[in-house]
Amino acid sequence: MSDIRYYTEEGLNKLKAEHREMTTKGRADMARQIAEARDKGDLSENAEYDAAKEAQGHLEARIAKLENAIANARILDESLVDTTRVMILSKVRVLNKKFNKEFKYTLVSPSEADLKAGKLSSDSPIGSGLMGLEVGDVAKIKVPAGIMEFEILEISR
Repeated sequence: MSDIRYYTEEGLNKLKAEHREMTTKGRADMARQIAEARDKGDLSENAEYDAAKEAQGHLEARIAKLENAIANARILDESLVDTTRVMILSKVRVLNKKFNKEFKYTLVSPSEADLKAGKLSSDSPIGSGLMGLEVGDVAKIKVPAGIMEFEILEISR
């Protein structure tokens, strides 16, 4: 199964910056914490040492996840976004039929999602429910609160 994810250039640069921060400063800080805990005595009864080693494991897991994401990342050219159908990087204006309220979203990869900025994950229930639809289509999407209906009003880049 392919782990390929599509990103904006900005989104991929954020991933790379986070990776760089974790592999340099993060690892150095973790090594310092482990050394300080080790200096406190018997390792078999040193909860601080155990906690630092566990935190190191979490850091290394996050680094591995970032490395996988970067290796499988593809940058999408926004100028090539098809505006006849909703797809990743589409800017879509929808009408929530229940509340008769319009929303504007840009569909992005999960790691770039930021609802406050109008960036909706393409993997979210609403994002995946809108994918492939055209202007005028009505999506009935199952969300935790029940079924919501969204009408596609506009698709742009």
